[in-house]
Amino acid sequence: MKNHVGALGAFAVLLIVACGSSSSSNGGTANDAGATPDTGAQADGGGDAGGGGGGGDGSSGSDGAAAGDGAIGGNRPVPVHVPPSYVQGTPMPLVVMLHGYSVTANTEEFYLKLTPLADARGFLYATPQGLIDTQGNPYWNATDACCDIGGTGVDDSTYLSTVITQISAKYTVDPKRVFFVGHSNGAFMSYRMACDHSDQVAAIASLAGAMVADVSKCAPKGPVSILEIHGNADATISYNGGSQIPGHPYPSAATTVGDWVTLDGCDATADTSSPPLDLDTTLAGAETTVTKYAAGCKPGGHAELWTIQGGGHIPNFGGAFAPAMIDFLLAHPKP
Repeated sequence: MKNHVGALGAFAVLLIVACGSSSSSNGGTANDAGATPDTGAQADGGGDAGGGGGGGDGSSGSDGAAAGDGAIGGNRPVPVHVPPSYVQGTPMPLVVMLHGYSVTANTEEFYLKLTPLADARGFLYATPQGLIDTQGNPYWNATDACCDIGGTGVDDSTYLSTVITQISAKYTVDPKRVFFVGHSNGAFMSYRMACDHSDQVAAIASLAGAMVADVSKCAPKGPVSILEIHGNADATISYNGGSQIPGHPYPSAATTVGDWVTLDGCDATADTSSPPLDLDTTLAGAETTVTKYAAGCKPGGHAELWTIQGGGHIPNFGGAFAPAMIDFLLAHPKP
């Protein structure tokens, strides 16, 4: 347990530093760090002043989205950014972003900067917040490896599924284009959503995450397209697999993708013909190699691995990263 806290406990500091160092290239300023993606009439987050922190260590029953005063997320209200192009009655994609362990959704958004893309590409954008653990850190109960260190058993999977349903009841969401983006613990949680709720989720993009180690615990009802983005020098969530909560391993990036190659029914022959991508501004040249598994997949299935050669847990992304990630998601709706 101590190793877990030591490895991930510094995540917030590192991410804030990364946000500050990349703000000039991504168009952000320090004043953006505390801003929610949407605090006006377009956000459904004002009904409960407790927000994501109201549940303490997750043992007080705050995992359900049905509670509260009718706001999306119930007693864990979820802001939903609505782009100017939204028209009620016209289906629009939904992207749900899940933050990493020990950081807030606001900080993660400051790092990823997806709100401008929601406006430019035309998708609804939700930023839910995990509960607070006994160490005072926001978390998602994704897998046994990450990151319910207190063993509360909070049911974040059902909570997030209900959030999708609630957003779809208020806005005209295209049910074939519901996507998850997650970083670190949020990436683990995105895989959990693909496993548990493949009927709702079309595709996920995982940054520095991993599947559940025991693939028998993942039983999707249908294919989900997955993108794993991972630095092979990541010292927090190792590219080669490891263990954050002692005794509970997580698989390597290659194994994670390989598991979904099987789950999606794809041919196991890798396609490495795509040119490398230039995503991390601190690394020379086009540092990110692309490995695809697209042939033979069941309809709606696809698996892809972007390996950031020399990349760490919090890459210093330039302006090309977020658009490329969103492009992947939008290109993989349900059939």
